[in-house]
Amino acid sequence: MKKIVWLFALVVLLNSCSDYQKALKSDNVATKFALATELYEAGKYSKAIRLFEQLAPSYKGKPQAEKLFYMFSKAYYNTKQYYLAGYQFESFAAGYPRSEKVEEAAYLSAKSYSMLSPVYSLDQKDTYKAIEKTQNFIDNYPNSEYIVEANATMKVLTDKLEKKSFEIAKQYNTISDYKSALVAFDNFIADFPGTMYKEDALFYKYDSAYKLAINSVYDKMNDRLNVAKTSYNNLMKFNSETKYKEKAAEMNARIDTDLEKFKI
Repeated sequence: MKKIVWLFALVVLLNSCSDYQKALKSDNVATKFALATELYEAGKYSKAIRLFEQLAPSYKGKPQAEKLFYMFSKAYYNTKQYYLAGYQFESFAAGYPRSEKVEEAAYLSAKSYSMLSPVYSLDQKDTYKAIEKTQNFIDNYPNSEYIVEANATMKVLTDKLEKKSFEIAKQYNTISDYKSALVAFDNFIADFPGTMYKEDALFYKYDSAYKLAINSVYDKMNDRLNVAKTSYNNLMKFNSETKYKEKAAEMNARIDTDLEKFKI
């Protein structure tokens, strides 16, 4: 009995493959469309995509084009081909602004671009693009059912840029390029005033100012020590019980001692 069932399944599979191959080679767009739809609904997205790719040029402007291009876009999305999904959903939303699927398409377009955003340590070109697309969706559909997810995605993306900016500034401190570190931390704090890394940024800015000052030539030391003193005060004003309190105080004691030399 099991052998009969197995043979029956094999015959069905072979016939299915045969129908698919015939459809790929066929000039009958109706046959292609019907099979592509069947494959899409069965979750066989990769096979459906091959047929959609063949159908797309000839279906533009036709009554069934809206359905085809929605399925085409969603098939790319479901197979994690996010560059193509983002582009197709964006084209769908622009081409069918009155479609009942337009809001979903706009959201999935933005979501597709967000899925391309890499880890913070890599180039963030795709992250900037994802932020632009996500913000456009939020602006255009402020009452959307997807707005909570869109806002959550926006936070993940902006947090990534924040983390990268902080790590770049910190790297300048690590490699002892203290002048660049001071500029980078100033820019970071200005760009992300509510950052979760503010205490760390204020400390490493102070550390950079301190090390630049104590290693300066005499003519520049007084001014730089005062800059470091200001940085210390800013850190303590932000959080008088900072986790860096002990180390910061030791550094400040050295600053005060060195400043005394300039009062003579």
